[in-house]
Parts: sequence; structure tokens; C-alpha cells
Amino acid sequence: MNQDINVLALVKGTERYVFLYNDANRAETLRMLGRYASNPELSFTWYDAAVLSQKIRRESRKFACTSRFSVPLT
Repeated sequence: MNQDINVLALVKGTERYVFLYNDANRAETLRMLGRYASNPELSFTWYDAAVLSQKIRRESRKFACTSRFSVPLT
């Protein structure tokens, strides 16, 4: 399993939304985007959640394609 930390950030005016996640908690990060979007006290919208979740999924597919054919070093 990859232990790299991914950083996803969104700047909206003076607000900053920064998400740190790894492969093990990617699904929880996607759920967190939905919770933020459903919170009326935040400026974080469903559009923001959709765009960021698309980036998370695209990044995971990119890693899956590159690591799929890697050969372990002996």
C-alpha cells in the first residue's frame, strides 16, 4: 500500500479548505466533501465537492495505472 500523503486544497476568497489523505482514507475524504457541502454554515458547495472528488478519483486511477505494472525489486 502506498503511504504517500495527498494534499487537496481549495481557496474561496479568504477561506481555505485543505484535505490531507492517503490511499487508506480516500473514501472517508470523499464522504467529508459531502458533509462540508451539506453544511449551510460553510461556503463549500456541492459543485466544489464534485470538482474535488473528481480530482481525488482521477489521481487514484493515475496511480493505479502506473503501479499496476511495476515489478518488485529483488
